[in-house]
Amino acid sequence: MAKSVLLATRRLPPAIEAEAARDFDARLTPSETVMPDLLAQVQDAQADAILCCPGDVLNASVIAALPASVKVIGTFSVGYDHVDVAAAQARGIKLCNTPDVLSVATAECAMLLLMMAARRAGEGERLVRSGRWRGWAPTQLLGTQVSGRRLGIFGMGRIGRELARMARGFGMEIHYRDMARLPPDLEQGAVFHDDDDSFLPICQTLSLNAPGGDGTRHWLNPARIARLPRGTVIVNAARGSLVDDAALIAALRSGHVAAAGLDVYNNEPNLDPAYLTLENVVLLPHLGSATVETRDAMGRVVLSGIAALLAGRTPANMVT
Repeated sequence: MAKSVLLATRRLPPAIEAEAARDFDARLTPSETVMPDLLAQVQDAQADAILCCPGDVLNASVIAALPASVKVIGTFSVGYDHVDVAAAQARGIKLCNTPDVLSVATAECAMLLLMMAARRAGEGERLVRSGRWRGWAPTQLLGTQVSGRRLGIFGMGRIGRELARMARGFGMEIHYRDMARLPPDLEQGAVFHDDDDSFLPICQTLSLNAPGGDGTRHWLNPARIARLPRGTVIVNAARGSLVDDAALIAALRSGHVAAAGLDVYNNEPNLDPAYLTLENVVLLPHLGSATVETRDAMGRVVLSGIAALLAGRTPANMVT
């Protein structure tokens, strides 16, 4: 029996490419950048399924132009705002993603950003590499410790809760803002806030962990930044769209925000160039889930979902 044709838009981890080649007629690519001729590649392959990634824009016009052979789109991500789900569903194309498997790695990234930004580690690393470091001094690169401080988490889903678990190990006091309060077994003593007025002023540190989309676009705007205590540290390992870049850059320059750590950006990889001029911001290249263990798990989940959907089954990671 002929295998279903699967077109992968990006290079995948070796273990996942091997699994794709085993289970599908896999059309793999050596490129790690966005496929410029996606429609032509899908048409040439007469693909039954597409395995795409964040940054691959499958909007309504692209989906409308897909050949009738395409029955499934699997995305190598939790978020699927790069895929027009309604347009896909209108064409009878099913979608699956990679939920549940990247919480620990992304939370680790957020904690890493928080530590690096608070302790000015980015500045210190650049100082050593530049050859300008002249040795230890009592006042050199004084940052702030995170232990015992108040951490505000905007978005207390799986990643936010994992970050809270890690932060408790540093004796941090956890506060969170979300659409609804969690049950006590998930809340684990964290303090729920149902409005910005009570939440923002307590955030000595603030981690953005909410999903993207119109409802959270530029949530961190000038008005909300103004309500934060002076000297707060902000990290974002969720979605670049959560941040109004001009507002955050202005706050970093003024010192109202002491430091920031960013792993995601608006219009990535074309981040606002003003960030590159600031010493008090740590910039990472969207590596929140970049561990071998996590990326392999993501690959297996999405391949399993694609196979199930092609076979007429409903997997747990189907997007509805």
